[in-house]
Amino acid sequence: MKFRYSLQVLTTALAVLGMSAASIDTACAQASDAPASAAPTGRTTLSPADQQFVLDASKSDATEIAAGRIALKNSNNPQVKKFAQQMITDHTKLSHTMAALVAKKGFKPTPSADSALVGKLQTLKGTAFDQAYVEQVGVEAHQRAVDLFQQQSGSGTDAQLKAAATQALPIIKHHLEMAQQLAGKLKGSS
Repeated sequence: MKFRYSLQVLTTALAVLGMSAASIDTACAQASDAPASAAPTGRTTLSPADQQFVLDASKSDATEIAAGRIALKNSNNPQVKKFAQQMITDHTKLSHTMAALVAKKGFKPTPSADSALVGKLQTLKGTAFDQAYVEQVGVEAHQRAVDLFQQQSGSGTDAQLKAAATQALPIIKHHLEMAQQLAGKLKGSS
């Protein structure tokens, strides 16, 4: 009789506990569903605008690096190759600096190059390549980058990211000047 009573108590206790556990699980699931969908997906301290700047800057760097590597293979012009090597070196440094800064703030973008532009450049060789590379990557892309970094320097919300953009701006402006000079030389020789 004592054993039967203990078994009933144990069965009842398990049923109550099982029910409580199910109720707790349901309540937790309901509670976690509502706030989680409203909460940001990452744990970054960067504003959405600052995050977009980082994504755009990272894509710009990745495109410069990828296009520069193609230039080293597809160009026959020593000036274009020298420019390309400088772009690889400088944009790799800029990219690493930016990645280190934003990683401390919980943001880790995965940079990817402009695949349409890189794909187009891969199909070109010689003078046609040089003109497309210098105009589209050298001049146009650097003009967009100057605009992007100027905007971040003026209106970024994260002080460190704003300072990094301000520090990088003279380098990017110099790249634009170099590209414009190189474009002038290419037009003069064609």
